[in-house]
Amino acid sequence: MAEIKAADVAKLRKMTGAGMMDCKSALQEANGDFDRAQEIIREKGKLIAAKRADRETTEGRVVAKVSADGKKGIVIALGTETDFVAKNEEFQALAQKIAETALANIPADVEALKAIKIDGVTIEELIIQMTGKTGEKHSLAYYGKIEGEYVAPYIHMNNKLAVVVAFDKLITVEAGKDVAMQIASMSPVSISKDDCPPEVIERELRIAREQVIQEGKPENMVEKIAQGKLGKFFKESTLLEQAFIKDGKISIAEYLKGVDASVKVLGFRRFSLND
Repeated sequence: MAEIKAADVAKLRKMTGAGMMDCKSALQEANGDFDRAQEIIREKGKLIAAKRADRETTEGRVVAKVSADGKKGIVIALGTETDFVAKNEEFQALAQKIAETALANIPADVEALKAIKIDGVTIEELIIQMTGKTGEKHSLAYYGKIEGEYVAPYIHMNNKLAVVVAFDKLITVEAGKDVAMQIASMSPVSISKDDCPPEVIERELRIAREQVIQEGKPENMVEKIAQGKLGKFFKESTLLEQAFIKDGKISIAEYLKGVDASVKVLGFRRFSLND
């Protein structure tokens, strides 16, 4: 058996990010062959990932980042099983690295992001390697991107919820943060009733009609009352109609009008591990 030196273990650790004992064990099993040792470490991660495939990744870290010019933004979520692992420095560093890579490349979707390589290793493989180190299932739970003339980010203090929101023109940092915090707090379904998904509208109308019928209202009044309930839903659940969380006397639309009468919200991405 080849002699396994501390320098060799450190070298493999730098190459794979695996723990010292895992690296030493892999080198011993591979008889000092670095390529085979890397395969052993990857196989260990895959084995653990397969065994824990049915576990839920309800903990983790959500990261929002915006480009230097303020025109592109992303949100990613790296999931894990426990809050203990979510607080691990290596886990957090991987989440940051994935976010930075997403912002630099703006891939089309989650699968495209997982296929991007960092130092010669795909993000998907890096996540599996982390599984091998922590013994918990990890997943790239979310990736969202957005572009505009100005993108504002917001990350909740526990790093389990993040938002990016895009505007069609530059506004103040404070105003951008206010709108991003509104989205984080109130989780709107859309910007306004005009872009509310048709299936959401139909669902709300169906629920409203059923409620009205159960209340025993006259049949000829059902649709009118249901439409009224839909209007209330829009006011509570679409961003521009929602009451501003910092001043319940005005809506977000009214707040933005006071900031810049012509500014428009182009879109937003929001993800919470607790939803």
